[in-house]
Amino acid sequence: MLAAAIYVAMWIGSMSSWAWMVGVDSSTLATAYRLAAEHPAWVGTWDAICTLFSPFVFRVVAVGMIVHAFIRRKPGTAVFLLLAVELSGPLTVLAKWVGDRPRPDTAMVSASSTSFPSGHAVGVMASVLALAVVLAPYVRADLRRVLAVAGALVVVAVGVGRVALNVHHASDVVAGWALGYLWVLVCLPVMRAIDRTRAVAGTPAAPDTER
Repeated sequence: MLAAAIYVAMWIGSMSSWAWMVGVDSSTLATAYRLAAEHPAWVGTWDAICTLFSPFVFRVVAVGMIVHAFIRRKPGTAVFLLLAVELSGPLTVLAKWVGDRPRPDTAMVSASSTSFPSGHAVGVMASVLALAVVLAPYVRADLRRVLAVAGALVVVAVGVGRVALNVHHASDVVAGWALGYLWVLVCLPVMRAIDRTRAVAGTPAAPDTER
């Protein structure tokens, strides 16, 4: 409910030009633009981070995991990754069409489509959470904290990078994070339902999916 409220607030605020939101968006963009002018490596560094950890990269990784899950007869995992990771792309397209917000005029790299919400924020948040759900049962408890921190850093870094490059307002990124989180929550029951059905039918479910 909190994530949904955040997304709706960012959407309404961007459409209505709320003063406080305009102030935050403008100040963060201006700060990033100034830092880019002062530091020659600024644009290249942030662009590399956003490219290396882009939604496209995560979707390619997810394709391999989906194929592996089908081979290992884990349809719940495969369908969950297909929905949560791969279909976060069409979800973003739809959300951008509805939001229809122009990108900042000061964008330092080229970016297609509209600005609200950030497609990178949606895709990376959804991908990191979905992969965490699938991989967590196979990772030792002490390593889970490390992976959780690493995942959080990737999500934050990519979101910050989109603002640092002036291709998104800060509110676009916050909305993207909220939408990506919500999307995974919507997709998660599908995996659990498929695994329960297979368990009832006598086919063992994937480890720890009943938790």
